[in-house]
Amino acid sequence: MNRVAQRDFAAGSPSIEAELVDAVERSELRHQPFDHIYMDQVLDPASYATLLAAMPDRRFYHDLRHRDALREDGTSTRLRMYLYPELLWRLPAEQRRIWLPIARTLCSKALENAFKDKFRATLEKRFGKPVEKVGLYPIPILLRDQPGYRIGVHSDVATKAITVQYYLPRDDKQRNIGTIFHEGDKGAAAEETTQMPFLPASGYAFPVSLTESWHSAATTTEKDGERVSMMITYYVADNPRTWLKYRLRRVLNSFGWHPER
Repeated sequence: MNRVAQRDFAAGSPSIEAELVDAVERSELRHQPFDHIYMDQVLDPASYATLLAAMPDRRFYHDLRHRDALREDGTSTRLRMYLYPELLWRLPAEQRRIWLPIARTLCSKALENAFKDKFRATLEKRFGKPVEKVGLYPIPILLRDQPGYRIGVHSDVATKAITVQYYLPRDDKQRNIGTIFHEGDKGAAAEETTQMPFLPASGYAFPVSLTESWHSAATTTEKDGERVSMMITYYVADNPRTWLKYRLRRVLNSFGWHPER
């Protein structure tokens, strides 16, 4: 690991959490084609370089067997690694030191509350109650999308409340492979698009709406290269039974069980 990567990512470092929360708070809430934010400078340059230098090897990922990601031979173009703190013991010590504060931040209440507050109006309209009373469960993942990856126009499922993706390219050469937002899912509306630039230390987030949050990813090519990112999906967990369901899944992840979504 190079000298840049020796920057101290102390376990529980408040600076990483503060940076990610600040990126949410200072981002403009955009309303077209649906409510969303685009975040830039999510991490300072030194932290970002450190993170890229500590990227886990492919052996720590598993195939995400979502139908849109599957090749004809049954293999997947999307590789996934869960970023729960307790699962990072598999990583080499230096990588674990870097990724633990990232993983803890992605699971933190401070970051969740920043997104809740940013999307307060949309979430309260959907759930019919103050956002503070909307129970969520974060599932953080690290992704390496291989050439050929794509996903069709969709709005996300009702079990999701907020979708977040942080882009992790090494430079700006992949800016044109970011997620595409659509005015609708069919016809002319589907052709009206806004693309999120796939730039270093950037990302987007939106509150899920079954009738509005239409988005997709165009098929990537060998020239595009690998598409690396982190995601947090905040699932609706409004009652103890649902919360326990996601907690059990998290425990099962420790034993190598990986759901399709």
